[in-house]
Amino acid sequence: MPPGYTEIMEKTSLGKLKASALAIWRDHGRETPLPGLSVTVAEAPTGPFHGVYRPSLIVVLQGAKISRLGDRIFRYDQGKCLIASLDVPIRAEIVTASRNTPYIAFALNIDPAVIAELLLELARDTARPASAPVALGVHQLPGVVIDPLERLLALAGRPRDIPVLAPMIRREIVWQLLNSPQGTMLRQIGLADSRMARIGRSVAWVRDNFTSMISVPHLAALAGMSPATFHRHFKAATAMTPIQFQKQLRLQEARRLLLRDGADVAQVGFSIGYESPSQFSREYRRMFGAPPGRDGIEIRRSVASETYA
Repeated sequence: MPPGYTEIMEKTSLGKLKASALAIWRDHGRETPLPGLSVTVAEAPTGPFHGVYRPSLIVVLQGAKISRLGDRIFRYDQGKCLIASLDVPIRAEIVTASRNTPYIAFALNIDPAVIAELLLELARDTARPASAPVALGVHQLPGVVIDPLERLLALAGRPRDIPVLAPMIRREIVWQLLNSPQGTMLRQIGLADSRMARIGRSVAWVRDNFTSMISVPHLAALAGMSPATFHRHFKAATAMTPIQFQKQLRLQEARRLLLRDGADVAQVGFSIGYESPSQFSREYRRMFGAPPGRDGIEIRRSVASETYA
């Protein structure tokens, strides 16, 4: 095989993926006919936006993006992917994009149930030493997933085929990822008793009950850990304490509520669990850079998207 042949082939395949993503964007915008697949195209860098990453594969085909989880920074550009293994609140921004060379990316949700099912086929390999739980990781996009990803994106133009073929292709993508160097991170999602899955149970509780008071012993019990062990693994996975994690979820929900015309700032604060309006305003400003009333007016004007791929 000639030197550089693999790299040339991968770049050519990335070009096909880019063309498919652009075609989907032109025909459908961000939301695609394929469940769990979204496409982003941006012709200029963005300011910071906030959102929640679900377990997913995010692939950058052109340009570059930075995602922040707590105090950790993840930068990924053309040919790189970010794998999210937990529901985590992030702050992100597109940092490289122009009219002539737009940022192009797509995000594909990953179903933990599919991972768990496929792990049965890898039963002899799952007894590997447990890795430390980490919610996000940046990797080179494995060459073996480029072809099935291209076939999946091509289904956007064949809606009749989606219900039959998309589940099989998505399963193939997950299988290839599980067998790639990035597989260790995904395996932790599917293993019911892995540290990642156990931390995931506590994360799900906080996500579903973010207006309630947090009890670390209760969360630790959900994860089957002592409070001290739980606190250590939770912070290792999310780069935040449970209280900081909850605060991010609360404030992101507050910003969503402030998109409504005439939203009362004090009432929004009470609705997400704050008893003190001044504390709500102070913490909101610290996170978003402006007090809630003024920020609410600005985001209603711009209707800024907070869910870029």
